[in-house]
Amino acid sequence: QVQVVESGGGLVQPGGSLRLSCVTSGINFSIYVMGWYRQAPGKQRELVAAITRDGTTNYADSVRGRFTISRDNAKFTANLQMNTLKPEDTAVYYCNAQRTSVVHWGQGTQVTVSS
Repeated sequence: QVQVVESGGGLVQPGGSLRLSCVTSGINFSIYVMGWYRQAPGKQRELVAAITRDGTTNYADSVRGRFTISRDNAKFTANLQMNTLKPEDTAVYYCNAQRTSVVHWGQGTQVTVSS
């Protein structure tokens, strides 16, 4: 059974930091592209960052320079370090594991940036 489980969300003040973690099981993790998406109320889900199996990264313009995605193939995890958070980063953050047409989603973790 495939599982994708996010953790690390919470409430943080503007300018603060959070680290999200995504632990997977039931997949050959090392061959999957791992991604972090987010969805704010009333908005479409959008890609935040992605990392390929060889470590190539891609970021949304809105988070480039503030967020860092990483992966640990030995621990089947993908992380998202979020620094200098802004109120507009408030959303539910989802972890995604994708390989060709196969996609697995986590249940999401809430990130709220507010003073």
